[in-house]
Amino acid sequence: MSTDTNDTETDAEESSGGHCSTPDSDGEVAEEIAIISFERKMDTAEEIVADIGDRYESIDVIEYHGDVFAEHWGEYDCFVGLMASGIAMRKTAPLLDDKWEDPAIVVVDEELTWAIPITGGHHGANQVADDLASMGAVPAMTTASEAADKQGVEKQAKALDAHVVNGDSTVATNLAVLDDELGPVERLDGPKAVMVNDDVTVLKRNKDDGVVLGTGSVSGAKKEQFLDAWESALEGTGYEMADVDFVATGTRKEDEEGLLAAAEELGLGVVAFEKETLEEFEGPTPSKSKELIGWPGISEASAIAGGREHELLVEKTSHEDAVTVAVGR
Repeated sequence: MSTDTNDTETDAEESSGGHCSTPDSDGEVAEEIAIISFERKMDTAEEIVADIGDRYESIDVIEYHGDVFAEHWGEYDCFVGLMASGIAMRKTAPLLDDKWEDPAIVVVDEELTWAIPITGGHHGANQVADDLASMGAVPAMTTASEAADKQGVEKQAKALDAHVVNGDSTVATNLAVLDDELGPVERLDGPKAVMVNDDVTVLKRNKDDGVVLGTGSVSGAKKEQFLDAWESALEGTGYEMADVDFVATGTRKEDEEGLLAAAEELGLGVVAFEKETLEEFEGPTPSKSKELIGWPGISEASAIAGGREHELLVEKTSHEDAVTVAVGR
C-alpha cells in the first residue's frame, strides 16, 4: 500500500512542497526477525523464511515455550508469533515498556490467512504484515493513519530515509495528520539552533552523504527499465544503490506503477514534488516537457530539490527512451 502526504524541502531562505510515498507502512524497518512457532507449525515457519526471509538481515525460527519471549526480548526488532493472538498478548504484555524500544509483534495463523500487528505497528510490525501479505495473508492494520489511508510522520521519515528524534511528539503530529492539519515536512539546513515545542516532530536523516535519484519517465515504463536506469546513472559516481536516500519525481508521475514497483523492490521511498517546487530547482538540460506542458525537466529538478545540498551530481540521462534519471546530493 502506498499513500501520499505533503513534503517540503527548504533551505535557510526558501521552501517548497511535494508528496512522499513509500513501499513500507512503518517508520522504522524491522531487520532482525524471530518467528516463534509451535512444533506442529514449523513447516509454515520455514515456508515464511523461504518466501520473505531475504527481505531482512536475519530471520530465525524458535520453538515456542512459556518463557520464549522473555528469553529473547531485546534480541530482535520483530517477533512473528505463529500462534493465537491471545497467547502472544499474554506472554508479552508484562515485558512491554516503551513503544520506541520494545520489539514489534505480529501474529499469523497457520494457514497464513491473517497477519495482525499487535504492538509496534509503526516500528516494524506493519511492514512485516505487509510482507506476509505477499504470501496471501491479509494484513489487519489498526494503526490510525493506516486505517484512514494517511501517511503518519513515521512513514514520512521512512520515505525520506530519516528517523524520528523525539518520539513522544508523534502523538500530536499524527493526530494532526488525521485531521489534515500537519502541513508539509520542512527541512532546515544548519548549522542552526532550533527551539521547538513538544508537538513538533524532529526528523534526522540516517546518512550523512546520501544521494537522490531524480526520475522522469514515459507513461507505462516498466519496473525493469527504472531499475536499469538507476543502476546506470550511479555508474562512475562512487555511490551505490545502498547510498540512495530516496527516489524523487514530480507529482504528475507519482502513480507510475513501474516506478513504485522498482522503488519497492529496492526498499526506497518515493518523494514527489509539486510543479512549483520543480520550477524553483530547474536543471540545466533543456526539456521538451517545459515546451509541451509547462513542466520543467522532472529528473534534474527533482534531483536538485531532493538533495541536501541542492546540487546536481549527474545530469539527466535517458534509458531506452523510457526513463530519465539525474543524481542529486
